[in-house]
Amino acid sequence: MKVVNLKQAILQAWKERWSDYQWAINIKRNFPKGAKWDYLNLAEALLEQAMIGPSPNPLILSYLKYAISSQMVSYSSVLTAISKFDDFSRELCVKCLLEIMDMFSHRLSCHGKAEECIGLCRALLGVVVWLLQGCAWYSERQREQGEGPGGETSLRACQERLDGLLLSTKNRALIYIARLEEQTSWSSMEQALSRVTENLSNLSNQTLKSKLEECLSLVKSIPQMLAVQSDPPLHTSFPSVHAFIMLEGTMNLTGETQPLVEQLMMIKRMQRIPAPLFVLEIWKACFTGLIESPEGTEELKWTAFTFLKIPQVLLRLKKYPQGEKDFMEDVNVAFEYLLKLTPLLDKADQRCNCDCLSLLLQECNKLGLLSEANTANLTAKREYAPRLRTAENANIQPNPGLILRAEPTVTNILKTVDADHSKSPEGLLGVLGHMLSGKSLDLLLAAAAATGKLKSFARKFIKLNEFPKHISGEGSKSASVRALLFDISFLMLCHVVQTYGSEVILSDPSPSGETPFFETWLQTCMPEEGKTLNPDHPCFRPESGKVESLVALLNNSSEIKLVQMKWHEICLSTPAAILEVLNAWENGVLSVESVQKITENIKGKVCSMAICAVAWLVAHVRMLGLDERDKPQTMIRQLMTPLYGENTLQFYNERVVIMSSILEHMCADVFQQTGVALRPPVEGQEPVPYRNLLPAREPIREALGKQFRAVLQKGWVDSRALHLFESLLHMGGVFWFTNNLVKELLKEMRKEWAMRAVELLYSIFCLDTQQITLTLLGHILPSLLTDSAHWHSLADPPGKALAKLSVWCALSSYSSHHKGQASARQRKRQREDIEDYSSLFPLDDTQPSKLMRLLSSNEDEPVVLSSPGDRTMSSSLSASQLHTVNMRDPLNRVLANLFLLVSSILGSKTAGPHTQFVQSFMEECVECLEQGTRGSILQFMPFTMVSELVKLPALAKPKVVLAITDLTLPLGRRVAAKSIAAL
Repeated sequence: MKVVNLKQAILQAWKERWSDYQWAINIKRNFPKGAKWDYLNLAEALLEQAMIGPSPNPLILSYLKYAISSQMVSYSSVLTAISKFDDFSRELCVKCLLEIMDMFSHRLSCHGKAEECIGLCRALLGVVVWLLQGCAWYSERQREQGEGPGGETSLRACQERLDGLLLSTKNRALIYIARLEEQTSWSSMEQALSRVTENLSNLSNQTLKSKLEECLSLVKSIPQMLAVQSDPPLHTSFPSVHAFIMLEGTMNLTGETQPLVEQLMMIKRMQRIPAPLFVLEIWKACFTGLIESPEGTEELKWTAFTFLKIPQVLLRLKKYPQGEKDFMEDVNVAFEYLLKLTPLLDKADQRCNCDCLSLLLQECNKLGLLSEANTANLTAKREYAPRLRTAENANIQPNPGLILRAEPTVTNILKTVDADHSKSPEGLLGVLGHMLSGKSLDLLLAAAAATGKLKSFARKFIKLNEFPKHISGEGSKSASVRALLFDISFLMLCHVVQTYGSEVILSDPSPSGETPFFETWLQTCMPEEGKTLNPDHPCFRPESGKVESLVALLNNSSEIKLVQMKWHEICLSTPAAILEVLNAWENGVLSVESVQKITENIKGKVCSMAICAVAWLVAHVRMLGLDERDKPQTMIRQLMTPLYGENTLQFYNERVVIMSSILEHMCADVFQQTGVALRPPVEGQEPVPYRNLLPAREPIREALGKQFRAVLQKGWVDSRALHLFESLLHMGGVFWFTNNLVKELLKEMRKEWAMRAVELLYSIFCLDTQQITLTLLGHILPSLLTDSAHWHSLADPPGKALAKLSVWCALSSYSSHHKGQASARQRKRQREDIEDYSSLFPLDDTQPSKLMRLLSSNEDEPVVLSSPGDRTMSSSLSASQLHTVNMRDPLNRVLANLFLLVSSILGSKTAGPHTQFVQSFMEECVECLEQGTRGSILQFMPFTMVSELVKLPALAKPKVVLAITDLTLPLGRRVAAKSIAAL
């Protein structure tokens, strides 16, 4: 009824020829006080009456112009009314509508409720569709009637208004929101676009045609607004990639490939590293690792990592969308750059005794990462490199070639071990014996680890270790074969655990219900770094009858008989037997010669017995005072010394080499405590690589600071430094480690060095990303931000650097955490108590019900966001709660509370370095999010924070608002529309 009355009032004003201000006074007097003119569709009613004839009614139009100028009607209602006019043949009316648009189109804004702002988005989309339809209509008419230049006037008028609207990023951002809000209107837009495109060829005026094409491309660019990447950085060295590859190659060869690939992609995205430089940095790190790795197992691990694992990593990187770029060309360019680093390549060739680059090129060519032509071209460029083979190393086979040949051998061995050997196990014994010779075992294990087959390898050998349990009537030959199968598989498994960690075996439960012997022994009896064993544990105390018979056997026999011997039981009884022997020796019951004879019996046939004996002795020695350690340590030395007699089982020399290596690893810590050498030092060879790196008489705080400063000075992290950092992390704990490294960062006042420190710290923190991130975001940042005594330390440049580091850690942790990816390296570390975070941040359990009330009522929703100062919406409401993210998860909880703290700092009246830090933190979030990681950590940001952020000049940009709000949610779109419309 009100609309009818409104029309009558307009007609009355026209009949009585009221002036515009008279009309306004009368209409306000006759309608209820506080009437919302937009709800009464005033703009639409005026336009409807004004456009009845072939030309517009000037008096009624003057009423509309007055209503616009006096803000009786909103811009959105006028635009909506204009877009409903569809008779483009009435050119005077169209011209008039365009002139009305000109009154305000250059300053479109809305400071009302969120619903009104969404209305502006819809209206803007509608009017752009209307202008496109106008362009299509006039260009079609021109094709049909072939009019001259005079007919282009209306077309040019529509194009100019379209151009004016679309050149504004703010307007495009509002249309972007409307596109998500109303899919049907966007379909109309696409139809209008195609109509205009079809008719473009008919335009004779080339200037107008090119301008229309520009408008069309602006419209088409709207859906990709957030995908536009900013310029990549200018520097060419990226320490974070280098350090991360060093970390993976040194400590995580057995890790799965996909998490490594995703972590690398995260680094590439966050730092916007161009693909060729990114690939180059990976290769540089690989060659550095090859050159500096200690001889032996570590060198083989690096060789396998470089020649087997990294080509597979690049193959997976190739599958990620590259835009319009060709990844094969990027790999080619990376190798071109690498060829310029001649000293690096020469040094690697010298270390590996072969042309490393040509082998890598062949591997990449096989995997389809390089074309034949590029491979040949790159190989030729390296052809004239100095040939480094000398007379003495001419017969040494290069490791890279051996590793590449070992890879298919691993598959063959797995098949061989899988076959049924119950009838003739001798054939299998020959294969195993061959594996033990020289460095074959280390080569095969490194190849298996790099190709993800090590777990399968270990599982097969556990199964093989179980095989000798089943004894039927056997002669001496089959008894010796059975003993050797048990012994070799046991030695191999111990070696795998010491080289690659017990996670390889323990991470996957045994397929059969029963826990195999080796798994049980590994968990309860085998000493490992950071694992304390109780020598009085029941596992070391089997049935006394079995122990007594074993002691008698060891003491009385000249050698152990093999027939009908249950080796699993013997291994479990050995520790208790050793205790009996040790007690007898210490009490003078046994002489040194008798003990010598017993130890020779233990190690004479089956090396596994010696390993079980030393495992217990190591646990026992740890519990003794320095003056009580002499005899147990003598026993350890006796057990380690090989026995040179004729009456030993097959492959004794090969087995003893592995046994000595295993025992050396087991005893390293215990012997270091007393300063006693386990064996005479061999020149140029570390006893156990990367062990005992901590300085003897230096506080660990100083050791950490000194090592970090050395790494910062050098600009990259080497393997030794990574192992030292890991030792310090284990010793000091996560909080101590993270806190002290953050202190080191905050001391750095040089901008370039602070940024370098961030890259290095990010990769060092990958030692345990999850726990370090929880500590950094949950404890260290809140204490820095809430205590005014610390604010000065957050000034730039270190404050900006810490903000960058925090965002990188948060994004990486969140990404890997929610894919359930934690590397074996991180899993084996002790977990922090999750309860710490629950007590630190109490949950508001009333939140969801508040939330549902808020969202169920469409009428009340706009009121919630009526003004930035109006806090009727819970100040902690964020997108994560609407997505029902599990807030009992420590990382989610820490992120939610950090953003609450950031929000409160933004809303507070006190400015200082801490507010500058918050701004840097948010800027870095946006920087990283624009690279395609939308919808991750910013979902924890309270919606109310957006209105505070747009007050900061650096963040008061439409694209920033689109990037930081979750536009998949209706509430997110309203918040974004409100903030952008007010800019």
